[in-house]
Amino acid sequence: MLKDVLKKDLRLVICGTAAGEVSAERGEYYAGPGNKFWPTLHEVGLTTRRLSPWEYCELLKFGIGLTDVVKGQAGSDTDIDFGRALPDDVRSKVSQFTPLVLAFNGKKAAKVFLNSQRVEYGLQLATVGSTRLFVAPSTSGAANGYWSIDPWRELAQLVGGATL
Repeated sequence: MLKDVLKKDLRLVICGTAAGEVSAERGEYYAGPGNKFWPTLHEVGLTTRRLSPWEYCELLKFGIGLTDVVKGQAGSDTDIDFGRALPDDVRSKVSQFTPLVLAFNGKKAAKVFLNSQRVEYGLQLATVGSTRLFVAPSTSGAANGYWSIDPWRELAQLVGGATL
């Protein structure tokens, strides 16, 4: 599916659940037509302009990386076998690359990572080493009923605005 976009000392790594079908087909993160990921990053000030899905590697210039808690599968949450999730792999990557914050794009990714049935939006008490954990509402069009940009604004404030 999608390769991680990671390097050492990023200010933010965003962890999704798994690649959506359109993203997997195109080989581009958050490529589905109803996904609010790219406009949200720009609106909250994490990027200086609205990037397109095919520009996902450009996020590194803004100190942002990408990964998913489930690799090798694509589709909506109902299509994913979460028994094959790899939260320990994500922990290992975070320990290796030491971002300031690991943010989950949606509660499902956070629940899988934290092995918890309940999580709230915002900064979490748990950490991975010195990396702080944050949960933001899913940008997926399928999650529109739970959408609020406010936690994304809080996340941008936590990690600082876009810089090149």
